[in-house]
Amino acid sequence: MSTYGFLECNAGQYMTRDVITVPRDMVLHDLGTLFEVHDFNAFPVLEASRMVGIVTKFDFLKVFAFTPHQIIPHYEDLMRTPVGEVMTEAITDVQPNTPLTRVLQVMVGLRARSLPVREVGGDVVGMISREDIMRALKISVRKVN
Repeated sequence: MSTYGFLECNAGQYMTRDVITVPRDMVLHDLGTLFEVHDFNAFPVLEASRMVGIVTKFDFLKVFAFTPHQIIPHYEDLMRTPVGEVMTEAITDVQPNTPLTRVLQVMVGLRARSLPVREVGGDVVGMISREDIMRALKISVRKVN
């Protein structure tokens, strides 16, 4: 890899390929368990094999925010909330051939921790996270020295 190795890298090279997806009707209790078991920041939400949103740890936590109408959240009731009610529907994604420089621009612009990686046809093939970008940078620098 040249001095500009990072400039030659793309999302497909560094993405996490073992993507765990969740259905829209999964309840927050089960989603919370997935967040505990897996070190992921977000899960793509699928319906009939089509990505309809993404649910992040932040989406999960927003449900428990205190409001003037509900000072003390009813934990058990909230844990039965379906993912479809809290997910983010506006999906920003990248393709496997998207340069990491572009992925980084998108992440910084959106303050996103991770993005889904989808093929042109829409199939989710991976997730790319800040940690993946940092790993690519480290590897690029290591190969230069």
